[in-house]
Amino acid sequence: MASSNSYKLRCSIPGHEMDVRGLAAAVFPEGAFVSVSRDRTGRVWVPNSSPDKGFTEMHCMSGHSNFVSCVCIIAPSETYPRGLIATGGNDNNICVFTLDQPQPLFTLKGHKNTVCSLSSGKFGTLLSGSWDTTAKVWLNEKCMMTLQGHSAAVWAVVILPEQGLMLSGSADKTIKLWKAGRCDKTFTGHEDCVRGLAVISNTEFFSCSNDTSIRRWLVTGECVQVYYSHTNYIYSIAVFPNSQDFVTTGEDRTLRIWRKGECAQTIRLPAQSVWCCCVLPNGDIAVGASDGIIRVFTEAEDRMASAEDLQAFEDELSKATIDPKTGDLGDIKLEDLPGREHLDEPGNRDGQTRLIKDGEKVEAYQWSVSDGRWMKIGDVVGGSNQQTSKSVVYEGKEYDYVFTIDVNEGGPSMKLPYNVTDDPWLTAHNFLQKNDLSPMFLDQVANFIIENTKGHVVGPAQPESADPFTGEFIYFSIKVAFLFILKGGARYIPGSSDGGTGFGADPFTGGGAYSSASLRQTATNIYFPKTDGVTFEQANSSQIIAKLKELNGRAPQEQKLSEEALESIERLLLSVCGPSSSEPPPTIQQISLLWKASHWPEDIVFPVLDIMRLAVRHSQVNESLCGEAEGVQLCNHLLSLMRPEGRPANQMLALRTLCNCFSGRNGRALLMAQRETVLSRAADLASVCNKNIHIALATLVLNYAGCLHSQPDLEAKAQCLSVASRALETVQDKEAVFRLLVALGTTVASDQTAQDLARSLGVSSQISKYSSVSDPSKVAECCQLVLKELQ
Repeated sequence: MASSNSYKLRCSIPGHEMDVRGLAAAVFPEGAFVSVSRDRTGRVWVPNSSPDKGFTEMHCMSGHSNFVSCVCIIAPSETYPRGLIATGGNDNNICVFTLDQPQPLFTLKGHKNTVCSLSSGKFGTLLSGSWDTTAKVWLNEKCMMTLQGHSAAVWAVVILPEQGLMLSGSADKTIKLWKAGRCDKTFTGHEDCVRGLAVISNTEFFSCSNDTSIRRWLVTGECVQVYYSHTNYIYSIAVFPNSQDFVTTGEDRTLRIWRKGECAQTIRLPAQSVWCCCVLPNGDIAVGASDGIIRVFTEAEDRMASAEDLQAFEDELSKATIDPKTGDLGDIKLEDLPGREHLDEPGNRDGQTRLIKDGEKVEAYQWSVSDGRWMKIGDVVGGSNQQTSKSVVYEGKEYDYVFTIDVNEGGPSMKLPYNVTDDPWLTAHNFLQKNDLSPMFLDQVANFIIENTKGHVVGPAQPESADPFTGEFIYFSIKVAFLFILKGGARYIPGSSDGGTGFGADPFTGGGAYSSASLRQTATNIYFPKTDGVTFEQANSSQIIAKLKELNGRAPQEQKLSEEALESIERLLLSVCGPSSSEPPPTIQQISLLWKASHWPEDIVFPVLDIMRLAVRHSQVNESLCGEAEGVQLCNHLLSLMRPEGRPANQMLALRTLCNCFSGRNGRALLMAQRETVLSRAADLASVCNKNIHIALATLVLNYAGCLHSQPDLEAKAQCLSVASRALETVQDKEAVFRLLVALGTTVASDQTAQDLARSLGVSSQISKYSSVSDPSKVAECCQLVLKELQ
């Protein structure tokens, strides 16, 4: 039964720039709470006395070098009468703050992966849970003990009121009770990752899980009740002061309020992931979501938002778009849906959803018991998983065919839509113009269209032609050896392709681009495992040499190259830039000169790095620079150029050089031996906002994954998974995302232990959003195949 008192919006707080991942009620000031976010900050919010009944930011804390994922309040002590704030982050650290300093009082280091949960106990003890599969107990700035026993990431921890009892919940689906640092009991019952824990009393606690259930447990081991209402992962749970009622949030866009064991109210939010919640001392509820907004809800009428603000919130919700693939709406068939008249019938329970069709649109509504009406919660996009159309829809129009054109070696794929009534030559001409491709390919594209539409009947796809992942027509695909002829000047840009348009242009938009297969059919996996190394091939030798000579004039006198030395390096470049080169193979003297020049000042060294990037592909250079003695020096030098505060051009070229080192036996051996250091430093560059750095980082991870594919080195694979997962938190560029997905697939393919590890890190839920990316289609196709591996 629904409570007579219903929660309504009190205020919205747009204080963070990215997802809000953790919330905690503060001890001081009264009514305040703390939030943490992927924007790397923590913020303290205090209630204000303004008419909007909102909150004001009192304090901002920064100290993490990566996303902040959890927060807890350490109780007041004689030393800190206002208490302390502890935050955990993706930088593997825990920062502890006072309420009056923006920088940490101290930082706790010891975890080897993301710290995703924190709980404080008596006497200043702090319990942390991490993706490294351990929980740690801290006291007075020191780790007192490490709780080992889980086989996967520890997503949730809590300290019970009784001294010495601690709980940890894990992606291994279990909960463990720890007594004096030893596992006293293991609770089983959840069917997926345990994501949240909340204390009821000395003897009882709640847990919530990705399996969409909430469980109530006795510390003696018995599960006394299971609660169902959520339709997707449940991320957080918090208990009301009466120690019986509670609230939960999850991936189904909802906050749910539970009274007397039943879901009494469901509040939908205009954000897909509702990551966290906390109950304030006055009974109000604060929630944080993936849109970066904190929303506070109250059942006290004098604290509720104005009618205008409530209407604005409802309007925002009604404009949301709902993807049926999120799992809470089921399969949708437009022809079977009722019309608007269906909303005249009252709902059966609070939060009940109903879909109606309005013309060609599908709208979702939710029943509000307190208001006695259906509230629109969004428009459903994406429609059914069943094929109902006779054509392929692209950019809002229907076509008989949509061909996917892949540039070699992984450049962005391009769509070529075509109807059988179209002129293939005109279609080819328009396609080349739209994508800045040379008109010299007109005949090739037109003939491809003619050949691949001969004898095809336009109409429903035959069973064997159905895409196994979407149910739609297969997107026919060709691999064309296109060289992009990009518009722009011939100015040399480090790492760019010939005639590049600016710094950071991806070299994979040229003839050396990476492609997984010549014919992509979604029925088979042509993406991974990818065990041959991916390299960065393109270069304009004359531009590189011209820039080298120009900058040589700015080099310190003792590092300046003579005319003879410049000619020697030029000959080396020419000898490594083509299999049919008439130049003799590189000499030891040339390689030595290149190594010496690579130590130029960082503001002028980039053309030297570009030459080194190309040179290490050659077997003799690879052997010389990557040998046992010299290799460590090369590695250390490149890593020094990859410092997060370094120059983006050098960071990118150093990463690309490392990728190209995989071309030779010596380079592979060197990088495998230096894996932990190289990947750790490379992972830090995910936070640099540069798409070409991200593509190079993704390629490095992919090359490591390829080398590790047939090896049983779980620690190494765990690092690949961790770095790829961490990079996907930041990376936006679709080509980089694609390569990270291929790296994930290569790491877990045919390796059950690696698959279990990936599940424990929550990889499936992290990458699922890419399964519906339409452009380029290879992102969705690869993502679906990775998800299939992890089922």
